[in-house]
Amino acid sequence: MARKTATITIDAKGRDKGKSFLLTELPTADSEEWAGRALFALMNAGVEIPDNIAEAGLAGLAAMGIKAITKLPFDAAKPLLDKMMECVQIQPSPGVVRSLIPDDIEEVATMLTLRKAIWNLHVDFSTAGDQ
Repeated sequence: MARKTATITIDAKGRDKGKSFLLTELPTADSEEWAGRALFALMNAGVEIPDNIAEAGLAGLAAMGIKAITKLPFDAAKPLLDKMMECVQIQPSPGVVRSLIPDDIEEVATMLTLRKAIWNLHVDFSTAGDQ
């Protein structure tokens, strides 16, 4: 089965208005590694992780929600945030998709929108991720 994808078009005001981005789900092994890194980082940051969530990998993180990542020190969160952006390509015109370059995203709000969409793409089996 193919990995899930989603196309996000930015409709907010600003320099990114109208830009479209293609999000592609990480391969399973990468998703599970990301979840493990996130869980260990949260535990090292002193965040209490219930046993049943720690054993559930990405599904467990979905139950906690993306806000759990905000409890991490920046140095621990940065590799996780960077990995999320590997899922993103820009679609500068219909039928054309390419890797991001630094100037493709010009607004912080766009980054936040994309990160939330990436999260939802990976954990859409649970509505807990939206909480």
